[in-house]
Amino acid sequence: MLRLAIPICLITFFSFNALGQAPWKELFNGSDLKGWVKRNGTAEYKIVNKTIIGVSQLNTPNTFLCTQETYGDFVLELDVKVEPGLNSGIQIRSLSDHNIMAGRVHGYQVEIDPSDRAWSGGIYDEARNGWLYPLTINPAGQKAFKNGEWNRYHIEAIGNSLKTWVNGIPCANVLDNQTARGFIALQVHSIKNPEQNGLTVQWRNIRIATENLAGCVWPDGGIPEVNYLPNQLSETERRKGWRLLWDGQTSAGWRLANADAFPKEGWAIQDGVLKVLGSKKDTQRKGGDIVTTQTFSNFELELDYRLTTGANSGIKYFVVEDRTKRPGTGLGPEFQLLDDKVHPDATQGVGGNRTTASLYDLITAENLSEGTREKRMNPPGKWNRVRIVVKDGHVEHWLNNIKTVEYDRHSQIFRNLVAKSKYNTATNFAQAPSGHILFQDHGDEVHFRSIKIREL
Repeated sequence: MLRLAIPICLITFFSFNALGQAPWKELFNGSDLKGWVKRNGTAEYKIVNKTIIGVSQLNTPNTFLCTQETYGDFVLELDVKVEPGLNSGIQIRSLSDHNIMAGRVHGYQVEIDPSDRAWSGGIYDEARNGWLYPLTINPAGQKAFKNGEWNRYHIEAIGNSLKTWVNGIPCANVLDNQTARGFIALQVHSIKNPEQNGLTVQWRNIRIATENLAGCVWPDGGIPEVNYLPNQLSETERRKGWRLLWDGQTSAGWRLANADAFPKEGWAIQDGVLKVLGSKKDTQRKGGDIVTTQTFSNFELELDYRLTTGANSGIKYFVVEDRTKRPGTGLGPEFQLLDDKVHPDATQGVGGNRTTASLYDLITAENLSEGTREKRMNPPGKWNRVRIVVKDGHVEHWLNNIKTVEYDRHSQIFRNLVAKSKYNTATNFAQAPSGHILFQDHGDEVHFRSIKIREL
């Protein structure tokens, strides 16, 4: 009778509860790899003391030990230990199709990261969209993983919700609807340096529940949620004051800068995407810059953008209109959007201050979260996530949940930067107490969606 008072998913010493239900299934029998198949690389997997051990190997791509069975909604638990110097991960809802990237394993990956970066428990989209949830936005989660020790992972994939815990500490909270079902896989990461050869990652006590999941889920501790559902607000976002700045269907709330109506040409709304159309071959741009009908002062803006090859655009804020100026133009601090590898503007300015996520012509974007110059940016054709945070004079640029720029627009340092920039003749540049948000038409095709804001 006492056992009935214990939540089903906390019972680890028997398979059935008193009602005859079996919420947990062992994915590894402790003696062989029945039910698993190796894909992509040639790294070794061996079994020692009921533990799967993956061994790194030079000159092989990422290797994955995959379940033959696929899973939709589930709770997965397992123990992990990795040697420092070797990155690894746990694939969930992943796929391998010979018609897609020649069968390369792709899909959601829960990170195993013993480096100083400490992103264990974060969610990476392997061979697809890169980082969905780096732990830059959840510093408490960075303290969960213990190097050189066994770590217990608890992973929930229910509907479009993906959540992770490491050693009982909430790490990631993602809403995404790309893949509803796929296999589980254990990764041995590819390596480049000879000193990494032969490093190991180990897994044991691997079990999954696919039924009666209500009794298996854990509280997420209120960690930040990242929502990738196109043009949709989550319940959490609504509760925190977010609203859609674009409804995904009409031009409501937007118009041509220095004008009264939305452009009749040059912009299109199609399949939940707001598009500025390329017009470089024309003698004049057909559209022009568009602005919000409302002005904002303290806010957090979030959106997804997708470039075409060689494209240039930008997101401006604190834009103050001047109806004496040509319609379709506006001036304000700019979050640059650019194909850094192709567009010539990337080499202009000073020190890269015209590259993506920079404060255009003023402050160069860097990977402030990881302390490097390498931005984690998806190439043209793939979506990227922008976040701009403004609170009084403090402004932050974020690209794919990694901070790239931080400044005080009211500071003397900022005024000195303006004085040395192309804005040096603009009176009180970026000093307005409030202003419009502007999307730039630079003559290149660029896509926007999931445009949302909350006022602070």
